[in-house]
Amino acid sequence: MNYFTTTNKHSIATLEQAVTRALSPDGGLYMPERLPRLPKAFLHNTTSMTLQDMAYAIGAFAFNGDVPPDVLHDIVFEALDFIIPLVKTASGRYVLELFHGPTMAFKDVGTRFMSGLLDYYRTRHPEWRPLNVLVPTSGDTGGAVANSFRAKPGVNVFVLYPHGAVNEIQRSQFATLGGNVKAIEVSGSFDDCKSLVEEAFLDPQLNDAMRLTSATSINYARLVPQMFYYFWAYAQLVSQHVDTNNLVFAVPCSNLGNLTSGLMAQKMGLPVKRFISVENQNNIFYNYVKTGVFTPKPTQYSIAPALDSGCPTNFGRIVELLGSHENVCRHIHAYSYDDDQIVETILKTYHEEEYLLDPHTAVAYRALQDDLQPGEVGIALGTAHPAKLRPLMEGIINKPITLPQKLSKPLQRNLQVIKMNNGFSAFKNLLLSNQ
Repeated sequence: MNYFTTTNKHSIATLEQAVTRALSPDGGLYMPERLPRLPKAFLHNTTSMTLQDMAYAIGAFAFNGDVPPDVLHDIVFEALDFIIPLVKTASGRYVLELFHGPTMAFKDVGTRFMSGLLDYYRTRHPEWRPLNVLVPTSGDTGGAVANSFRAKPGVNVFVLYPHGAVNEIQRSQFATLGGNVKAIEVSGSFDDCKSLVEEAFLDPQLNDAMRLTSATSINYARLVPQMFYYFWAYAQLVSQHVDTNNLVFAVPCSNLGNLTSGLMAQKMGLPVKRFISVENQNNIFYNYVKTGVFTPKPTQYSIAPALDSGCPTNFGRIVELLGSHENVCRHIHAYSYDDDQIVETILKTYHEEEYLLDPHTAVAYRALQDDLQPGEVGIALGTAHPAKLRPLMEGIINKPITLPQKLSKPLQRNLQVIKMNNGFSAFKNLLLSNQ
């Protein structure tokens, strides 16, 4: 199957090219020429499948033979070797806990899948040139990518993070690994980190000297595996004899990759009544839904750092999938909450329902409360373990939180950080000196 870009329908690439480039030469995002629709019989049989079996079947349809069946099987089964429980809270709403992977964030699913796919491409090319993965992070992405690609032959990882904006736990997950993982502390904002990476992709000299890609949600290889858990949530409801005719997903949003994956799942046949996009005060997409105007703005830091993005990179894909502002509004309801509202939601849910939400999941959970209509079933995507923001969470609930071993172990290692002044020249020189 061919892949076009959001900036040029005539710019065609293979799946391998789309994955190893991430962005097209003109800065566009890759999209498949079509999303195969799953047979109705597949949805009827989901309750008899394991998560891995289901993911393998969906991946086989989505990639349309571009990945050999045995290779895809191994990638899926290795990437999804942890549980994804669907928890029903005391209020009758659901939380899909996506944070039981190695770094306790939902991004483990997509980054582990992408790592396996790149392993396959490397084995196909005896003269494989090292691939350099550029990753701007406000916290969780850096840890997920670094751990998924750690010690992988033929791959180098450069994680850029803003000075003072990533907590100790999150930073330890990517800045203590060393080897093929370089942690770069930038004297700027998360938007600055994103801009450095985007500029690198468009720099001819840099791209002649070294192969560049990204493992953020701009890479199509991240989007397909994130479809899997939407289908998994649906299957869990069906197995519990819950009416799924009015199914609503609330998705915490920053760069809109998770929401894009949900829309792709819907295109492939998942029966979703609508999605709810939920942001913090960085409410760029919320404003677009309300006004029809997409206006990026400088990032505002918040207590939900993974939502701190002033320019959602997957916006073009959503427009490509839905076609018009009117259609976006038909499929998506949008909400935005500030820090005070997030804290209020965490406290209310903790005390009244005995369930602890991290700040990112909290915005989605609150949106279900504000948006669900009678007869609808709502699922909030639980995107990170509350302990990843332990000092913040302990301050909110006024109780200590125990760190799971997955989070405490990296804290015992020494930091290995490269500090860099903000500016593309400095970043370009750093990359070239680390070939």
